[in-house]
Amino acid sequence: MIFVTLVRFRGRMTKEYIEKTNKIIAGEPKLKVLGFYWTLGRYDAVIIAQAPDEKTVMKVLLDAGGYVATETMVAISREEAIKLL
Repeated sequence: MIFVTLVRFRGRMTKEYIEKTNKIIAGEPKLKVLGFYWTLGRYDAVIIAQAPDEKTVMKVLLDAGGYVATETMVAISREEAIKLL
């Protein structure tokens, strides 16, 4: 499954803050980050990740809750969506 997470940082960005959040993400072996982008606008970052299920992603996001506020969407490829038509 593919997940797109929109992220807002809760605190001021420091190298220590980034290291803590990276450890949380790296601590879940079933989660594979496909892309991690800092953005301008309403959200500070976008994470595109692959995981076997929603529970895996939810666990990581709950662990990171003190550092970030998130909104997560499940995504399927364009090709898979067209097959549903």
